[in-house]
Amino acid sequence: MSNKIIRDTLAITLITLISGLALGLVQDITAGPIAEQQMKAKEEAYKAVFPDADTFGEIVLTEELSAAVEANLDENGYTAQNINEIMTAKDSSGTEIGYAFTVTTSEGYGGDIQFAMGIRSDGTMNGISILSISETAGLGMKATTDQFQDQFKEKKVEKFVYTKNGVAADNEIDALSGATITTNAMTNGVNAGLCTFQYVEGGNLE
Repeated sequence: MSNKIIRDTLAITLITLISGLALGLVQDITAGPIAEQQMKAKEEAYKAVFPDADTFGEIVLTEELSAAVEANLDENGYTAQNINEIMTAKDSSGTEIGYAFTVTTSEGYGGDIQFAMGIRSDGTMNGISILSISETAGLGMKATTDQFQDQFKEKKVEKFVYTKNGVAADNEIDALSGATITTNAMTNGVNAGLCTFQYVEGGNLE
C-alpha cells in the first residue's frame, strides 16, 4: 500500500472522527434548550385547556399502568391512539378539579398529531390544544383554529362524532371541509382521552 493511500485513509478517518465529535457536541448543546422549549409548550397547552388550575401533578405511568391504559384503549377500539401523559389539575387550595392529558393519534393525513386536552372532574371538556401537527395547509391544518377546537369546549359527553350535515347535538362536531381524515383523527384522539378519563375516574390507576 502506497504512502498516499495511507495518508488519504488516515485523513478520511480523522475527518469522520472530528465530524462525529462535532455533531455529538452540537446535539448535547441543543438537547437542553429543545427539551426546555418542549416542556414550556406543554405547560402552556395544559394551562390553555385548564385555565382554572393552579398546579398540575403528574400521574406516573409505570410500565404496568401504561400497559393497562393501552389495553383499555384497544378494548374500546382506539388502537391508533396513545396517552403520553396524565396530569391531575388542582386549584389554589390543592383540591383536584380534573385531569389534563397528552394524546397522540397516528391517524392524521400527514402523520402523528399530538395535543393536550382538559377534562373537569364531572366529565365536562375544557377543550383541546394542539402540540404538533403536519396536516395539509388550508385543509387539515384548520384543526389548529379556534373555530374547530372550540367545538370540544364545555361539552359533557361520553364520546364525540363528526358530521358534514350541521351540528344537531352536543356530541357532534362539524367536520373540516376537505379534511375528513384529519377530522376523524382528532375526533378519535379526543374520544381516546375521554375513554382514559373514564378509566381513571373508575379508580383503575390507584
